[in-house]
Amino acid sequence: MGHSQKEKDRSHERIIQEAAAKVREAGLDGVAVAELMQTVGLTHGGFYRHFESRDELVAQAVERALKDGGSAVLAVTHSEAPAAEILGRLIDAYLSEAHRDNLGTSCAVSALVSDVVRGGDRVRAPYTDQVGSYIELLAKLIAPTRNKDRRAKGIAALSSLVGALSLARAVNDPALSREILKASASELKRQLL
Repeated sequence: MGHSQKEKDRSHERIIQEAAAKVREAGLDGVAVAELMQTVGLTHGGFYRHFESRDELVAQAVERALKDGGSAVLAVTHSEAPAAEILGRLIDAYLSEAHRDNLGTSCAVSALVSDVVRGGDRVRAPYTDQVGSYIELLAKLIAPTRNKDRRAKGIAALSSLVGALSLARAVNDPALSREILKASASELKRQLL
């Protein structure tokens, strides 16, 4: 691989990483090509050396944001500890003030929940896959019951996590936001552990 190809690959990676943060912060429509390229130190014209269209960029950014979120969840759950302890840590991390406040590095499933519904299949398919992966993970961590029950509880748990985080971000009352996070975490743990 020549020097110019390596540089192009590094530039492409910077663009995707910045765009992934931007879609989590501002949604699918919040990615402005000129601003993005300026942020990564490249020209607007150089964009088309990397992508055929803005839609292609957004799709790749969503895929990256979802992959990054999945990696963060795996980092929290990769442990030899008992499943209940891992699930408790996951709930605490997901419903933390730090996760609420850092949209650019937060879980894309929660950050993009209202945007993806208006996206095409190129955005919805990886989102759907990530939701399915999270349901499977949660179902494995939930106390043993019949498999059907575990899956249903995994779906309910993911819905509660995403919903609580979304509500905590949306309200403009800091005390209520913290209360939503704490009450939701406490209730989820009571139901699942």
